[in-house]
Amino acid sequence: MNRAFALIGALLLASITVSSACMAGANGELSFFLDGNRDNEGKINARFDNERGAHDRTDWTGGFLPSDMIGLDIAGFRGSGTRPLRFALVRDPGRLDCSGNGGSGYARGTCRFTPDPSFVQFMADHGMARPTEGQGLGLMALNVKRELIDAVASAGYPAPKIDDLTSLAALGVDGGYIRGMARAGYRPRSLQTLVELKAMSITPDWIAGFVRAGYGNLPSNDLIQLKALSITPDFISGFDRIGYRNIPVETLVQLKALGITPDFARSAVGQSAPLPPVQKLVDLKLFGPTGRP
Repeated sequence: MNRAFALIGALLLASITVSSACMAGANGELSFFLDGNRDNEGKINARFDNERGAHDRTDWTGGFLPSDMIGLDIAGFRGSGTRPLRFALVRDPGRLDCSGNGGSGYARGTCRFTPDPSFVQFMADHGMARPTEGQGLGLMALNVKRELIDAVASAGYPAPKIDDLTSLAALGVDGGYIRGMARAGYRPRSLQTLVELKAMSITPDWIAGFVRAGYGNLPSNDLIQLKALSITPDFISGFDRIGYRNIPVETLVQLKALGITPDFARSAVGQSAPLPPVQKLVDLKLFGPTGRP
């Protein structure tokens, strides 16, 4: 089971590293490449990079609607031949102004990032450090919005660090998620715990299923263990129906990890025999009918 949780931790770190990579090497110009010929739900695939070595690199890839690329001559971009093209991407943290050449659904050139002074001031007003140019591009790449910063403050969290914001944004945390989790009783002490909950796809609706099963107000760590092993309210109610009620979370985790189900419990002791203590099921699973060697 420890290996399973180690894997979860690795996945969390990997998801967060994606955001950090965008922030390492932004310094002046970025190169861009557009590809409008791959099917991407009507979006143009774009890559922005600025590689100065293994430890100094910006690499941002995404799909953009043509309407997001302000000023782009779509007919010229898709038409045959090659011609000069310009466009801008504008988000809360700032804007990218890009120019180059393209045609036949492809384009390449360079961009320059300009932070939005009002957004930088907004961050400062919320107790945050002013971002470096590279950090500003990371916030831009992840489309960090004022609404996210406001939601963090409204929920009573400490002023976030820039890495906190990028971690939240990389996992798709928005104000609605923060408010929903708070209403469900989960306003963790740290934003890192909120990141872990989101990374495991733990939502207010998912929590509500356990509340209905009699497992309300569970600690965040218990929720993460339940989700990691795909333990559901139906799994719990199956044991409830055969007489095992209010099983502690740590025991549920042990049962699921060992593949012990309500059907196993009944078949192991017989349909008419009285059920043994739940811990006895573990012995039956591990050591067979005798319970222990």
